[in-house]
Amino acid sequence: MSETDLHALERRIDELVRLCEQLAHENQALMGRHSDWASERAQLIEKNELAKSKVEAMISRLKSLEQDG
Repeated sequence: MSETDLHALERRIDELVRLCEQLAHENQALMGRHSDWASERAQLIEKNELAKSKVEAMISRLKSLEQDG
């Protein structure tokens, strides 16, 4: 293998190392965003369940008032 080939290979390896580092950084950022979204989703589900509970309670009260009236 010639000196030129070795330099080209070295440059290519350096480029691949930089790409791997960049992808690792992007992956870390994506994992963080995924975690944030999962947390937000859990909070929204909880709020939705609470709202559903309140609406069901209001419907029950309305039905009760309707039967009493």
